[in-house]
Amino acid sequence: MTHPKFEVYKDKAGEFRFRLTAKNGQKILASEGYKTKAACMNGIESVKKNAANADRFEKKTTPSGKFSFALKAANSQVIGTSQTYASESGRNNGIQSVMNNASAAGTDDQTV
Repeated sequence: MTHPKFEVYKDKAGEFRFRLTAKNGQKILASEGYKTKAACMNGIESVKKNAANADRFEKKTTPSGKFSFALKAANSQVIGTSQTYASESGRNNGIQSVMNNASAAGTDDQTV
């Protein structure tokens, strides 16, 4: 087992992104692309601040009957999105995992 962490990386378009991984290494939240590393790091801080509030999670159901969620800031801007889950309970476990792991997660900067 590893520790929960935010992995910061650059995508193919050259934008900075982060993903939150749980202790078991599973990716539980992914960000949108950011133009600057500073903005990406601010996004991580926003996740840490908002993940403890269950009201910040928007639960979604896809047209094909799959489940996902988005974590939103106080201004309703999406900070991160989940993978797609086959079951509602899987999605709810994913939300709980973000709530449990985000505040204590370290940062692994893979852009240096």
